[in-house]
Amino acid sequence: MGERLTPGTVLALCGTLGAGKTVFARGVAAGNRIPVDCRVSSPTFVLVNEYPGILPLFHLDAYRLSGSLELDSLGFDEMCNTGGAVLVEWADRVAESIPNDHLHVELEVVEENCRKLTFTARGTQSIAILESLQKNAASEKSQDKANRR
Repeated sequence: MGERLTPGTVLALCGTLGAGKTVFARGVAAGNRIPVDCRVSSPTFVLVNEYPGILPLFHLDAYRLSGSLELDSLGFDEMCNTGGAVLVEWADRVAESIPNDHLHVELEVVEENCRKLTFTARGTQSIAILESLQKNAASEKSQDKANRR
């Protein structure tokens, strides 16, 4: 996912406490080549972290926000328009402010060490990212089959 970020990408992460939103964010950051010395952590108390990578990555946590007005006061629109990518944990709490074009990621706990992720692309840019992920997954599956023969 992090390798496929394009300027203006918005990832809206939703799921219960402990579903893996921050772990997913770390994976996105790694794929976006965020330097290893930048510790990607939940911005629950600072609300926003910005990481340098191929694209700047803004990592927000809406858990403690009272709603969309508070998100807007953090400069959310500006973050979405800086040429970087934006990742919002607890996006369902500020759904009114999430741009129409975004990739919704629902994280669900299946077992202690197992999660189910459901991706829903909303908008042209997000559809292109999701299609790219699907093509890559299909290619890796074909390569895996060929390697087993």
